Amino acid sequence: MSDADLEQIRAARLAQLQQQGGASVGGGGGVGGGGGGGGGGGAQAEQKQQQEADARASALAQILTPTAADRLGRIRLVKAARAAEVEDRLITLARAGQLRAKVDEEQLKGLLGAVAEMRERAGERIVVSRRKAGWDDDDELEGL
Repeated sequence: MSDADLEQIRAARLAQLQQQGGASVGGGGGVGGGGGGGGGGGAQAEQKQQQEADARASALAQILTPTAADRLGRIRLVKAARAAEVEDRLITLARAGQLRAKVDEEQLKGLLGAVAEMRERAGERIVVSRRKAGWDDDDELEGL
């Protein structure tokens, strides 16, 4: 997809959201108009989230090769939180100017490994702690 296509999609989505917001506010009438205004605020929040998601998708489209984007999409299906971490890191690197070219699949694998190491260092491991055998004193039973 080119930038022009993305702009057309954004404009169509924005128009759709504005129509939905206008219908809920205008169709409310006298007493229900207050409730419609609250829905408009929800539509604004939804619109803002959609714009942020579109900007994020646009940035990732410029950063990633198609194969890397496909891999990240498959990761998102399995572990959405990890995919979001990788996306955040990629966008941060791009904004800092540390990415010279598009990130390919091998570089994405390396970034995934780095994120996994950071999680491991942060202590997101399952630790099984077993109780000590201090309760098993047989001394108490010898007097019986």
